[in-house]
Amino acid sequence: MGYVFDHQVRFHETDGAGVVYFTNELVICHAAYEASLEAAGLNIGLFFRADGVAYPIVHASIDYRRPLQCGDRLTVHLTPTRVDESSFEIQYQLKLKDVPAAQALTRHVCIEVDSRRRSPLSTPIEQWLDRWGDTSAQAEES
Repeated sequence: MGYVFDHQVRFHETDGAGVVYFTNELVICHAAYEASLEAAGLNIGLFFRADGVAYPIVHASIDYRRPLQCGDRLTVHLTPTRVDESSFEIQYQLKLKDVPAAQALTRHVCIEVDSRRRSPLSTPIEQWLDRWGDTSAQAEES
């Protein structure tokens, strides 16, 4: 199903050449991630407080297809997929007028904050995956 996030590029996200500074496209992806959590009913203040468990990003990659400039209106198409009992990844498609501008991926692992050891995904994250996740990938695993 996926989640769609709208974003207008701001001046502060650009560099001296007038295009979005490369790391800021990952910041935009993370804003979409936060919005998808909130849209699924999670309290992001509590979620990112990391009380008990946390979901650090252990891998991130992004491929750039076209430059983005101040004022551009993007849509970010986010699709999370469960990797195993303690991790998930998110595919992001950044589009400018339905034309691909970038493609990104982040991989997250659930850990116990105190021990820093892997932990099963929490119920709220399982519900988030059910709401926005790629059910075709989960069906293939069965």
